[in-house]
This record gives sequence, C-alpha cells and structure tokens, in this order.
Amino acid sequence: MPDIIGSVGRAAVNSPADVLLVQQLLNAQVKSLGLPPLDEDEKIGPNTINAIRAYQKMVLGMTAPDGRIDVGGRTWKALSGGTRIAVPPPAPAASAGLSGAAWWHANQGKFPNSTSLDALNPPFRDRAKAFVNALKAAGANVSITAALRHPIRAYLMHYSWTVAKGIDSPGAVPPKAGCPIVWDHGNLAASRAGARAMMNLFGMAHIAALRSRHIDGHAIDMAVSWNGTLPIKDANGKTHAIGAPRNGNTNRALHAVGATYGVHKLATDPPHWSIDGH
Repeated sequence: MPDIIGSVGRAAVNSPADVLLVQQLLNAQVKSLGLPPLDEDEKIGPNTINAIRAYQKMVLGMTAPDGRIDVGGRTWKALSGGTRIAVPPPAPAASAGLSGAAWWHANQGKFPNSTSLDALNPPFRDRAKAFVNALKAAGANVSITAALRHPIRAYLMHYSWTVAKGIDSPGAVPPKAGCPIVWDHGNLAASRAGARAMMNLFGMAHIAALRSRHIDGHAIDMAVSWNGTLPIKDANGKTHAIGAPRNGNTNRALHAVGATYGVHKLATDPPHWSIDGH
C-alpha cells in the first residue's frame, strides 16, 4: 500500500495524489458507512471530509472526529490497513415462548400491518387510491387505519381469540412458520389467560379471520369525516353533494359513490371498505 506524503482532510496539505488515494480507500467503505460514493477527483471537499469523519466515528470510535488524516496517524494506519466497521453478529433465531403479554410485547412488532395504500394489491390498490384522492379533493378528512394485514398477525389475533374463548384447545392450535409461540402452557387456565392477555392487547372486539380481504390486499379500514356538505365526484365525474351523517361509516350516499370506484362498504364493520363489500 503506497503511503501519503502529507496530511489529507480538514485544514490539511491535501496534495492531489494523497487526496485521490484517500478517496479510493474511503470508496471501498462508504456503503457500510451509509454514505454515497465519493468523486475520485483529487480535490478535497465537504463530501470527502464528511466521509473521513464518519470513518473516524463509526470505525475508530472517535467521539470528536476531526476530519483529518495525518501521515502515520491513527486514522491513516486504520484506513490503509483496511480496518472496517464492525459487523454485528447475526441475530439468534427466535426461540419459542409461552403466549401472553410478555410474548406480545416482545414479538408482535415483527408482524406489522400496513396503513399504506401502496401495499395493497391490484386492482383494488388503484381503485382505493382514486376514491381516497376524490375524498381528499372534496375536503374530507381521511385516516387509513389498516390496509394490508400481515398473515402471522392474523394468525395471532385469530387464535388468541379462539383459545381465550374456549373455541380451540391450546394444544390443538396449528403451528405457523416464522411464529415461535407456544399456546399450551400445560395448564388450561394459564393457556386461556395468556391468550386473553394477547386478545386484549390487540384490542379485539371480534374474532379475526385467518383469510380475509385485508390479508389479500383487497380491503382498507379508514375513518372519513367532513364538515357541511361534501362535494365529491364519483368515478364517472359526476359531483354529489353529501351531507349528514358526516362520516364514512354510515352515510349510504357516500357508500354509493365509493361503489362507482370499485370500493365497497361493509355495513356491519364501520371502518371497512373492500373490493367486494366483504
């Protein structure tokens, strides 16, 4: 490895050959540092200085990186020697744990639902976007609370309900790949208590289906409200003046407008709209 003959970086000598060498060495590491590639232009600039500082902080652990590399200095020795950012060891495989509040807090975040319309599947994705855009253009307040549901989350919600309610025996719950949970505590009362704690933490009022339009990416839950009269256009361009009740849950006139977009209201589930009303 050639050596630099002068300092490089902030308030340094910065001879072109030395700057180029430092830029080349940094470019071998910028990806792991979370930085864009440097232009190897032999010129010192803010991007190269920032890369030096990032290397000093993330690789050398310097609390006050100075953005300067000196001949024979610590930063040069590490950079020229190929010292890289420490790669954390892979996370151990999740071990199975008993159902209950502790398991829920430790694991449920690994299986999130999405509230993004982009996560939906076609053709419903484009239909939902068009309807929501029409609602917003008319001045409605729209809040998407659920779009695509994670299948493991649906599994957890479904069986926390059925075990807690005594519908399923905890020992009879089928395993789910990627979900390290044990429903059977070896004691029926404890098993049901663990499932009930999870059911309550999910905030469930009804049993969750194992297969649903949410899991298929063909449903959304959304809260819609407005003030006064909502002048909304249907999918054919016709404007409808919609008044009370001023919410998307019970206003049948709004449900009819949604249907023109192919977004159908499920009347028995206040926030639920889907590709076919189910």
